[in-house]
Amino acid sequence: MAEATDRRGILLQNLEDVGCNEETIQKCVALARDNDLNGLQRLLAGHKKELLNTVHTKQKEIDCLDYLLFQLEHQGGIFA
Repeated sequence: MAEATDRRGILLQNLEDVGCNEETIQKCVALARDNDLNGLQRLLAGHKKELLNTVHTKQKEIDCLDYLLFQLEHQGGIFA
């Protein structure tokens, strides 16, 4: 865990916590080092978009699974 005064360490920990891969982490660190906050925000917004797409895809899969389970429970099987 990074010390509260270790800004780089805090950034690295946060990037790991949000699931950034090593390449994205290195890009973020470079942007932060160059004080390119706009570039950093764009990169992180792109990562957020990817995460949301994953959430939406997984939610659709869960919905389909719920429907299949409903069918099994209320119609006595898939081929009934």
